[in-house]
Amino acid sequence: MSNQDVLVQVEQKAKTWLEGNYSEEIKAEISRMMENEDKTELIDSFYKDLEFGTGGLRGIMGAGTNRMNIYTVGAATQGLSNYLKKAFAHLDEIKVAIGHDCRNNSRLFAETSAKIFAANGIKVYLFEDLRPTPELSFAIRHLGCQSGIILTASHNPKEYNGYKAYWEDGSQVVAPHDKNIITEVENVTVDDIKFDGDAAKIEIMGAEIDELFLNESVKVSLAQDIIKKWHDLKIVYTPIHGTGVEMIPAALRKFGFTNIINVPEQDVVSGDFPTVISPNPEEATAMKMAIEKGKEVDADLIMASDPDADRLGIVVKNDKGEYEIVNGNQTCLLFTYYLITKWKENGLLTGKEFVVKTIVTTELIAEIANRNNVEYFDTYTGFKYIADVIREFEGEKKYIGGGEESFGFLPSDFVRDKDAVTACALIAEVAAWAKDKGKSLYQLLQDIYLEYGFSKEKMKYIVRKGKEGAEEIQQMMYELRNNPPATLGGSKMAIVKDYSTLEVKNMISGETTKIDQKETSNVLQFFTEDGSKVSVRPSGTEPKIKFYFEVQDELKSREEFDAVDAKANEKIDGIMNELVKE
Repeated sequence: MSNQDVLVQVEQKAKTWLEGNYSEEIKAEISRMMENEDKTELIDSFYKDLEFGTGGLRGIMGAGTNRMNIYTVGAATQGLSNYLKKAFAHLDEIKVAIGHDCRNNSRLFAETSAKIFAANGIKVYLFEDLRPTPELSFAIRHLGCQSGIILTASHNPKEYNGYKAYWEDGSQVVAPHDKNIITEVENVTVDDIKFDGDAAKIEIMGAEIDELFLNESVKVSLAQDIIKKWHDLKIVYTPIHGTGVEMIPAALRKFGFTNIINVPEQDVVSGDFPTVISPNPEEATAMKMAIEKGKEVDADLIMASDPDADRLGIVVKNDKGEYEIVNGNQTCLLFTYYLITKWKENGLLTGKEFVVKTIVTTELIAEIANRNNVEYFDTYTGFKYIADVIREFEGEKKYIGGGEESFGFLPSDFVRDKDAVTACALIAEVAAWAKDKGKSLYQLLQDIYLEYGFSKEKMKYIVRKGKEGAEEIQQMMYELRNNPPATLGGSKMAIVKDYSTLEVKNMISGETTKIDQKETSNVLQFFTEDGSKVSVRPSGTEPKIKFYFEVQDELKSREEFDAVDAKANEKIDGIMNELVKE
């Protein structure tokens, strides 16, 4: 389709909104875009409809079919309502739970959705104010709801908002429900959306759910005796203006920690995120104020959560006395190692336990599990897939924990999405456990590398916004899929995995085998003879293509760590330069 054809199509869609049952405010915004000589904003706002990806519905707030506003949110909620009434037609009453984060318009979108559900005869449990995403997942399960939504754009910049849809087990919606909901949403017109629901169908939730959630959270603790000994561990915590502001300090106190030091400027709840460029604990700039506070008080542990408190970032002191961000793979390693070790020490391993990681997460997780006779599973990126594994083996096998490289971990199955509330309290327990052994968290990580092998990981992404950007990302994937590199980092290509066809090709023997996954995904993985691994995928929720790099080596002593780490960094940078062309 030519650019002119796209513009004609976009203008037709925009005129439909101008003539339809939309607010005057929205119409004025569309008129402004149409009158602008530069049609880029108009095209980006209307060239497609927002779709459910790995993280649900997410986009920039504004007018248009490709924007987050009460009409796109309303269509999603009406479509979800229509599907729920079909899927649960046998029930006398269908129930949903609704939560939201700190973002601008999140409360508006949550209340709008509540009224739409109620207008469709669906019982609604609406949180009184912002709450963490994992608490919404818990509430769905606790209240016996058939679905739930949370309004959040996770760690994205302030102009974004989002809409995550959940199923009755508290996990994000997976196939076939996701596609069925999309079909329903696509059939909704603005005139179909029932905006005015009966307030009697909406029940407000508050402190009672908080307390129940925290009571479940503390059951994850495996070392209460050690926490009592080290209860005054110096812990700096920041919610980065988000929903963790009350619940994460409460969880830490519930575990038994008494010395929680906040960052007052970032305790201010705000969708403008005034102290950071992006509220993402993966980024050093977002952690800067917490690290400064950590230096001031000589903290044992610094931690942060993203705006909806499902991701956590941790900072520890290295052997030079400098504070260093622990990457998501390392965080997942620390959790997995600790949980398996303590389950073993506490006599909880029976041979029916398992852990889960995503395919782009470090292979050392598999090594730790295998050596301890714990089963492990690989899933696609997104915690809905980890939750799907938990659901599949519920009642047969016991879930220990699961995580992904993007700073998410789920340490218990009472929640079915990544859970920074419980994870923040648990990583403090790991720090206390390490301290009781005379180690820092940094030294504990080194010891894991000594025992299980050294691994270094990095992630790089390329942002390409709008329609042209989406096409460019698609072309990058096409080239890599059809012309895979013969070598990476001086090592021959050994294995290529293409999850779009579920095929594994051995580049040495030429043999092709199948990947054991329930569905396909637009992901490529390259494995070299020396154990290096590169994964490539377009983001399901952002205008990005992501490259994940992992190289392996041997660490013989803590003293060698810096040299081995530097060597691995150099190797990754070389592979990155070979593969990623900006």
